[in-house]
Amino acid sequence: MNIQSHNTLFALATHLQSTPSLGNQPTPTGKDQKDSGSTSKTSDTSSSVNDSLHLSGHDPELAKLQARDREVRAHEAAHSAAAGSLANGGPSYTFQKGSDGRLYAVGGEVNIDTSADSNDPQATIQKARQIRAAANAPANPSAQDRAVAAQATRMEAQARQELQQERTEDIQETTTSRSTIPTPAPQIIDLFA
Repeated sequence: MNIQSHNTLFALATHLQSTPSLGNQPTPTGKDQKDSGSTSKTSDTSSSVNDSLHLSGHDPELAKLQARDREVRAHEAAHSAAAGSLANGGPSYTFQKGSDGRLYAVGGEVNIDTSADSNDPQATIQKARQIRAAANAPANPSAQDRAVAAQATRMEAQARQELQQERTEDIQETTTSRSTIPTPAPQIIDLFA
């Protein structure tokens, strides 16, 4: 097989701004990253508004983080479950700290084995099908997920070609071995003697 990668990561986008439902959130940079991804406040007024929203239980930013956390965890759990024994461990996550001080998953990945079985095209076909199923398992596969599924489809097609070639060679060997075996001369038995 001509698969270069032995491991593939199923990944959900790691930045909040990549999710349309989360709006245009600033990506933490510089000193903001030290706060585990919390966004900086730009004025005292917005800070007090956010504090009062948080105290009343209506913090929209926190609600977005919580929704993103659920989405990311469900997405990666779907990959992990479908990958089965091909998964190299469980999902890993990228976290962002919410205004409540808790960490929320905003991105994740599942590392799986995508190597072909060089001696068994039939096993490679089965493995490629499982890889494709794992890539397409979430309700909304990412671009990376679709790329992995396409790679698995190519791997399966190549394994099918190898399997067909092996079958053709087996047929040729059988035909060749039959033609080289001399046919025994018929024996005549005289029943009226």
